[in-house]
Amino acid sequence: MVDATTMLSICDPVHMVLIKTDTFGETTLVASHFLEWRSVLAAENGITNIAVELLGVGSESKVSVGVLNIRLEMYPQLSKTLSPEITNTQFTLERQRTAEKERLFLVYAKQWWREYLQIRPTHNTRLVKIFAQDENGVNRPVCSYVRPLRAGRLLDTPRQAARFVSVLGYERAPVIGGGGGKQEQWCTLLAFICRNKGDCEDHANLLCSLLLGYGLEAFVCVGTKAKGVPHTWVMTCGTDGTITFWESLTGHRYIHRPINPDDPPLVEQPKPLYPYRTIGCVFNHHKFFGNCQPTDAVEVCVFDLHDESKWKPMSGEAIKSVCSPGAASSVPPFPPLCASAIDAAVTSNEIELQLRLLVSEHRKDLGLSTVWDDHLSYLLSPALAAYELERTTSISAGNEEFQDAVRRAVPDGHTFKGFPIHFVYRNARRAFATCLRSPFCEEIICCRGDQVRLAVRVRVFTYPESACAVWIMFACKYRSVL
Repeated sequence: MVDATTMLSICDPVHMVLIKTDTFGETTLVASHFLEWRSVLAAENGITNIAVELLGVGSESKVSVGVLNIRLEMYPQLSKTLSPEITNTQFTLERQRTAEKERLFLVYAKQWWREYLQIRPTHNTRLVKIFAQDENGVNRPVCSYVRPLRAGRLLDTPRQAARFVSVLGYERAPVIGGGGGKQEQWCTLLAFICRNKGDCEDHANLLCSLLLGYGLEAFVCVGTKAKGVPHTWVMTCGTDGTITFWESLTGHRYIHRPINPDDPPLVEQPKPLYPYRTIGCVFNHHKFFGNCQPTDAVEVCVFDLHDESKWKPMSGEAIKSVCSPGAASSVPPFPPLCASAIDAAVTSNEIELQLRLLVSEHRKDLGLSTVWDDHLSYLLSPALAAYELERTTSISAGNEEFQDAVRRAVPDGHTFKGFPIHFVYRNARRAFATCLRSPFCEEIICCRGDQVRLAVRVRVFTYPESACAVWIMFACKYRSVL
């Protein structure tokens, strides 16, 4: 049994996240609170009641959203409790130590930035991000948002991890008022996962953490994409020097081959396939590098992070002082990912039945009857499985069997049309409305002709934390009359 004195040295708070879910399943982050639980160590009988005021997030981080009454109780009970003076003294010492570490890091960061600007005055315009605001409006070193994260047995490969991150919803932090500016809000990992959606920074931080957990040398990259839009993505450095970019919003991977601007004009240069334009800095949980090459264009950048003439490093010790586990500036250890609570087969069936009803109603409004072909619907399954496999592994498989089966199911003189589409939510009505906006899909759903048979197949692929990829395929076959 651990005694109270030992437990007092455990400085990690309890991270509580409050999520609001509406009738359509849309989630909103309401509050994120770090609870100091150690007051219970000085409570009589090991029981204490606390009233916690929860504050909003982002631009509302100073606005109260409510009061939560919490009862804390130690199990098993401590044989001996501490005096309030001891716990209060410990808290005061920790706050002082934390404040001093943060002050020293801020002094170091300012000095580092001055040195960085002295290399080249134009560095002032580069996206070099040392601090970022979390959902509570607290400025944290960017390195504290990343840490090696193991997925246990829930995700088997780095590419599967990239697919998981990509099916978490994308949503920019809300901005109050006009101006079109971007509200900065880097969510802590727990808040991002609980909400199941976030901005590109949240996706990149999670993907980088997972790739680090798989033993890769991964970094979050801060830069811009087309039209100078700020963006973050992930980079891995292979032992052979291969640089791979990972787009956390899509799961796509790109090999970086730098263009040498000094080559003669006739030398054929590689054409970049990635959407990134400039890069200002890269970081992970214990390293930070500012790009100090003559140009910050990604296509000509050399990613030799050991070359200090190209990448200005931050002191590892300085980063460790505020970002290592247990450092008070750092967020608490991230809990393990949870397995999905969604039954893929049941959910697939439910969405499919809802879509059939919606299609039938839509056609009825157009004065059209609807005849479903269950066999053709079933034959669409392999295609949906192949699409998801391709998104995860970049390998296409099974297309020949699917095409052969469809040819056998569609008689001579008949035409087959199919339309696959992918969603990361499970709202059938919302998905159907989106499908109707596609002329190809509308053509299938509203198909007129002789012997028209309709088919729809839904396949839900589940991932940890109730994330899912929903593939839907609408199809029809009809006799061609020309």
